[in-house]
Amino acid sequence: MNQDQVKDRLQKLRSDVPDFSVIFSGKQSKKVHGLYYPDRAEIILHNRNFENDNELMYTAIHEFAHHVHFSTSPVPISNRPHTTAFRSIFHELLEQAEQIGLYSSIFDSHPDFVSLTQTIREEFLGRNGAIMKELGGLLVKAETLCREHRARFEDYIERVLLIDRRAASSAIRVFSADVDPRIGFDNMKSVAAIRDADTRKKAEEDLLGGKSPDRVRAAYTPVGNRQSDDPVEQLFREKERLQRTIDSLQDKLQTIEDRIDSMRSL
Repeated sequence: MNQDQVKDRLQKLRSDVPDFSVIFSGKQSKKVHGLYYPDRAEIILHNRNFENDNELMYTAIHEFAHHVHFSTSPVPISNRPHTTAFRSIFHELLEQAEQIGLYSSIFDSHPDFVSLTQTIREEFLGRNGAIMKELGGLLVKAETLCREHRARFEDYIERVLLIDRRAASSAIRVFSADVDPRIGFDNMKSVAAIRDADTRKKAEEDLLGGKSPDRVRAAYTPVGNRQSDDPVEQLFREKERLQRTIDSLQDKLQTIEDRIDSMRSL
């Protein structure tokens, strides 16, 4: 497969993005398989790293996801490239590529992976989710007892049970929201943060149906839902967020300068 063929396959996944180029470096790299340069809209693939076209396409889709993310986001992309928004785009592109036969995943076809995946999901992720949900119910009982006996619940959590308060709060939330433990505790925490019960159910169904956590977070969490807002509104929100950060840092800087002046005057 040559450069033009790779580009043609990528364009079948998303044809609504600005033009880009795919370049084979002709080299082997021990550091990275590929790179994306947003200023030039260039995807560089170290094609000697790959043993077959399927491996090459995975990296090509990864770098193409950067192009889609960079060229379609209304707000400037941060220096941290692998954000939830990026991974959501990447996973969606991979799913599309699998559906139309441009890429195949060994995880769904090789018997060893299929068996291992079933074991991990059922025996560990699902079981751990069920245990943590049950723990949340017991903590709710503990909180009720603390109120009845005028005791501090956080003291019981931290000094008696030796549990971090955030972990305890997460367990209580997944119990109260009655989240399906089959999706695993980490996903249960994300789903429990969704306020609307019907939306929580849709998020659960997507996870059980095979959508990645990043895609679900991008679709259903408050931050993710902003993706569907008006681009101008998103820019205003980003401007407000940056202004709050600047104001907070300026306040902290002023506090430090005041302390320095006070210490110097002693």
